[in-house]
Amino acid sequence: MALAPMRISASDLKRIRQAISDVEENGGMIRRAFESYYNDGFDVSWEVDAAVDAFSIFSSKWTIEILATLYIAGDRRFNEMRTLLRGISSRTLSDKLTTCVQNGLIDRVVVEGPPIRVIYHLTDHGREAGRLLSPLVAYMKLHQGRVVGPK
Repeated sequence: MALAPMRISASDLKRIRQAISDVEENGGMIRRAFESYYNDGFDVSWEVDAAVDAFSIFSSKWTIEILATLYIAGDRRFNEMRTLLRGISSRTLSDKLTTCVQNGLIDRVVVEGPPIRVIYHLTDHGREAGRLLSPLVAYMKLHQGRVVGPK
């Protein structure tokens, strides 16, 4: 059963749409800045490869779920993460956390005990990626009708 859309005020809806529009405008400015460095014309393949590389980290199953959980819920221990991420196996969670650590998105912090505890938290890079993905998530919520204005 699908959840009813979240109803928000007209003023909040307007602010969110404006923020998304600002991101779109900034994206255009960034694209034009990069384009100005091409000497022999626009290199579509370089741009596509760069986009694929940038999103490959996030497109792996469970990676975005792990990052979103840490971004929204804050630092967590392994079993807390496993509980929040319904359906993930311990092995998969361990593998994905290791990959996120290797990509510099998450830090694995060992807290001396007893008992010894391991806590996972977002790095500055991981938090910044979360902030940059937030407008995309907001856009998709609006586009999919998950967030709507007042009746």
